[in-house]
Amino acid sequence: MLKVGLTGGIGSGKTTVARIFESLGVPVYYADDRARLLQNQEPVRSQIIDAFGKHLYVNDELQRPALAQVVFNDSDKLATLNGIVHPAVQLDFNKWLGQQSSPYILKEAAIIFEIGSQDQYDRIILVTAPEATRIDRVTQRDGVETNAVLARMSKQMSDQEKRPLADYLIVNTNLEDTQQDVLALHETLLRL
Repeated sequence: MLKVGLTGGIGSGKTTVARIFESLGVPVYYADDRARLLQNQEPVRSQIIDAFGKHLYVNDELQRPALAQVVFNDSDKLATLNGIVHPAVQLDFNKWLGQQSSPYILKEAAIIFEIGSQDQYDRIILVTAPEATRIDRVTQRDGVETNAVLARMSKQMSDQEKRPLADYLIVNTNLEDTQQDVLALHETLLRL
């Protein structure tokens, strides 16, 4: 079974692309969604409490904005968090992968290149969109200011840095074109 990574910067539309693949019957593992779930379960919950404090959980639910304030301006704390969450997500993914039987699967993950996990995949798809489009999408989706989006974008590699590392590129500016690109890529991946 082919393992395909699907990545892209915040607001690029990688989840939209993943859902199109999913509609074609391709199993998709959503790493960020699973990470959110795992952060509220043991042993990840206890590890986060040990590293950052119990105050980050209210009614046993991680307060993600509060955690973001703690880690995103401190690279050491962000590395600590990643050291807790990424191994747990990898274990969860490996269990999920063992339950799949399709010709290929997708793992949708925002920071494949940033954490150096590209070698875990047989192929990688990069989803891009113009910066202004990405900012507009995130401000509307998350209800945040442009500066907050730019700060989050600054923590990720640029599309220019990612392009040479990816096997395939989907420019996600128009849904109809994106759907056609996904269909063509789906056929290509089925042939591998």
